[in-house]
Amino acid sequence: MKKASLLLAALMLVSLLAGCGGGKQDSAPPAGGGGNGGAESSGSKTYVIANTPKCVGISWWDRMKVGNDRFVETTGNEVYQVGPAGQSDTAVQVSTVEDVISTGVDAITVIPSDPDALETTLAKARREGIVVISHEAEGMENVDYDIEAFVNADYGAHMMDVLAAEMGEEGGYCIMMGMLTMSSHQQWTAGAIARQEEKYPNMYQVCESQAQGGSQEGSYKVAKEVIASYPDIKGFIGCDMVNPPGIAMAVEEAGKAGQIAVTGTCLVSVAGDYLNSGTIKTI
Repeated sequence: MKKASLLLAALMLVSLLAGCGGGKQDSAPPAGGGGNGGAESSGSKTYVIANTPKCVGISWWDRMKVGNDRFVETTGNEVYQVGPAGQSDTAVQVSTVEDVISTGVDAITVIPSDPDALETTLAKARREGIVVISHEAEGMENVDYDIEAFVNADYGAHMMDVLAAEMGEEGGYCIMMGMLTMSSHQQWTAGAIARQEEKYPNMYQVCESQAQGGSQEGSYKVAKEVIASYPDIKGFIGCDMVNPPGIAMAVEEAGKAGQIAVTGTCLVSVAGDYLNSGTIKTI
């Protein structure tokens, strides 16, 4: 198990370096595995690892799959990725992890949409000898390791610095998350607000932090409602990869490109059109 733990830590690090994302995996889990070891290959033991992100089928997690595949090529271990399709769904993620446990994998890497909701299930996995590695889940109890990409409060503060520069350090703003239960998004939001209150006294939140369930269409709808309710709003931060392009769509539709700043976490492959048009200046 100790060796498997180290392999899992390596997997998560490689995935993060690849860009933190992954695509839909429709194939069935590899046969074999189990908390006591995996398949035998070329005379040496290999491990079966299930990567269970918030969802699959969007570009962010496609990038994580690049890391998974790189890890497979480097080590010869087996990795497959599975989760809710298209957008985050806590109940489906819990059910997915339960199914993964039943296949007897050696280890699970998990990026939870709701860390609290997964504690009981991950405790079960560890009782069965499965190594559990989490990401974007600082503070979870039933894991062997948690790996974060950066100091979360500092990342939130950085996003606020970017937004403040684009807003001229004054006016109202809104922060959007994928789901209000996502702990990393909570920490980024808290860090952003703390930086604003400390450094940008002429800025203010127009409303409580919003959530839209982890879809670009949902981001667009929420942003459209916020712009209608607060027509003087001057900026948005989107914590979820799907937020900035959805917000930008609403901003353009309202005829306010260049008047409302949009920044946050995203990928060039997703936000490229809005970066080229200037509706989004920085991600």
